[in-house]
Amino acid sequence: MQIPVIDLTPYLELSGKSVSAGEEELDSSLKSLCSEVSRTLRETGALLVKDPRCSAEDNDRFLDMMEKYFEMPDDFKRRQERPNLHYQVGVTPEGVEVPRSLVDEEMQEKLRLMPVESQPSTPTGPDPKWRYMWRVGPRPSSTLFKELNSEPVIPEGFPGWKDTMDSWGYKMVSAIEVVAEMAAVGFGLQKDAFTSLMKQGPHLLAPTGSNLRRHGQIGTVFAGYHYDLNFLTIHGRSRFPGLSIWLSNGEKMEVKVPVGCLLIQTGKQIEWLTGGECIAGMHEVVVTDRTTEAIKLASEQNRSLWRVSSTLFGHIASDAVLKPLGHFADSPLACKYPPMRAGEFVEQELAVINLKGSQGDAS
Repeated sequence: MQIPVIDLTPYLELSGKSVSAGEEELDSSLKSLCSEVSRTLRETGALLVKDPRCSAEDNDRFLDMMEKYFEMPDDFKRRQERPNLHYQVGVTPEGVEVPRSLVDEEMQEKLRLMPVESQPSTPTGPDPKWRYMWRVGPRPSSTLFKELNSEPVIPEGFPGWKDTMDSWGYKMVSAIEVVAEMAAVGFGLQKDAFTSLMKQGPHLLAPTGSNLRRHGQIGTVFAGYHYDLNFLTIHGRSRFPGLSIWLSNGEKMEVKVPVGCLLIQTGKQIEWLTGGECIAGMHEVVVTDRTTEAIKLASEQNRSLWRVSSTLFGHIASDAVLKPLGHFADSPLACKYPPMRAGEFVEQELAVINLKGSQGDAS
């Protein structure tokens, strides 16, 4: 199965004419596009989009800066580490984040029942990847979840850091908002059903950095089999392949993101809001044959051997309540998704993957 590429331009043009346009004003072709967005997210947990506001040049500028950052010595990078804030701002060093498949017994049981060809790679310990967390967008003036809405950390010696991070981050959040509107229409909800809950959410631009010089052997697991805990995740194209996703039918598929496209993935919060209709997409990042071919080419061209993912986690606002919306409240699975503040849900999930201590440890 191929993941379709959805061009957001027609929808953006309509929004430009009338920002307050209700879904009744969408013409049949746009409604059909919205239905394709919701169907694809439901069936594959992923979607490829083209957004004219997010260019390949923007993505390259961001990747260039992050490669320079991840190439810095480890002791320099550790100055931006904030474990007391659950690593939700600044850098997370390699060897900290634990893949859920390593600690979730229920998930491990499901993996054992999978056909061999669909089973994920087995991680041997915490992920050998670095990550940088950069908060994008306005913060709430008051919140019950201060550590999820902390001030950003800026490394020394990177004068264009804030502008580059904010510029790329805002563009990717904007793309997520359009997809969220289209998905809401496709799911038969109000156009702003999701986006109204995203306002002042703790959106995180969260590029990962994986050192292919040290960890470039085939089979190395950079991100063990997992789902994302947020609402929707968006990625620009990485310079090194390695991401695989699992479709709703259980089939494993290596993702190829065309130049100029963005990849959207479903997270646990959209699963909650749709009462299990649109489940969080499972995925992993592993060194494959295609990765090693890209490593060889990058070496020949004297380019960086850090695999940087251009990732942004779009969140529901921390103080907003997660619960099945609209007609999803009547779903037979709705009882599995009891009302809960998004921030509380995030804290529970972070504790499982070793990014937040127990309640007694949290500061």
